Amino acid sequence: MEVRNLFDPAVKEDIITRINKLTPQSKGLWGKMTVGQMLAHLQVPIGVAEGTRTLKRTFFARLVGPLVKSVIYNEKPFKRGLPTDPSFVMTGSEKDFETEKQKLLSMINNFTEVNMVNEIHPFFGRMTKEQWSKGTWKHLDHHLQQFGV
Repeated sequence: MEVRNLFDPAVKEDIITRINKLTPQSKGLWGKMTVGQMLAHLQVPIGVAEGTRTLKRTFFARLVGPLVKSVIYNEKPFKRGLPTDPSFVMTGSEKDFETEKQKLLSMINNFTEVNMVNEIHPFFGRMTKEQWSKGTWKHLDHHLQQFGV
């Protein structure tokens, strides 16, 4: 798997095109999230990177995160069913598809090196802007594959 850099305009356009293929009826091939919940879920780490969302780092994250940090941007695809930080879980409430889609598209369009203000990931610790960009692409790609696009 080639991990792509979301700062590249062509890569960003590809992700946007894939998101635009989703419909309110899109079903996940695995997992528990609805398509609206998935779109809301994807906004959380982008919000952290852009400084609009703050998440606390736990002692466990400080201890283990840096040791496994490369999983976020390396060439290996994310495994299905990995544990999710509770602040990223969206299955407790229904999300409006169109609202969440527009919010996510706006965040992706604003996702640039200039708008990146947070170098500290709440689990993995200090990350470069390129690591954030590749990790964000990998997370988006994982969930778009989950929903068949």
